[in-house]
Amino acid sequence: MLIASVAVAQQTHNEYEPPNGPGAGQKLLAQFAGNWDVVKTFFPMNGKPIVSKGECRQYMVQDGKFLESDFTFFNSDGTRSTGTGISGFDSRTNRFTTVWFDSRQTTMSIRQSDGTFDGKNIVLWATALDPDRPGRKTVARAHLEEDGHVLLHQHFLIDDKGNERIMIELRLTRK
Repeated sequence: MLIASVAVAQQTHNEYEPPNGPGAGQKLLAQFAGNWDVVKTFFPMNGKPIVSKGECRQYMVQDGKFLESDFTFFNSDGTRSTGTGISGFDSRTNRFTTVWFDSRQTTMSIRQSDGTFDGKNIVLWATALDPDRPGRKTVARAHLEEDGHVLLHQHFLIDDKGNERIMIELRLTRK
């Protein structure tokens, strides 16, 4: 028993949690890197869509394993809001995970894919941080268009019948 205890104590971090390298998801995320002009469209439950502009800088961090996205949105009243996203891909599970936080709220949003990845489209489902209050059921989809010149990112609200309604669209155009 003592020998087993000593062996565990001498276990290295790499043995406990083996490192892994970038995979297919990182190849797609790396294509998102760059400076972008942003058009954000919010689709309220009632009324006309609300359009605002912004800009985004995206870059790979942690030895090419994660995409960091820094957004600035220019509001119609002359103020600005900011947001940061971190996106990663685990090649062992074939899942994307994203975390989002912004200057508008004190909460964070976490989304995760279901383990299917076609090499071109990222599909992320809302992940509840509080299981007692799961919140809205949403899905976000992102993909490149126009030979990588446009990145389209859309968020959909899903009702109890499974119907999707677009809530937010971010159209990023490469500078």
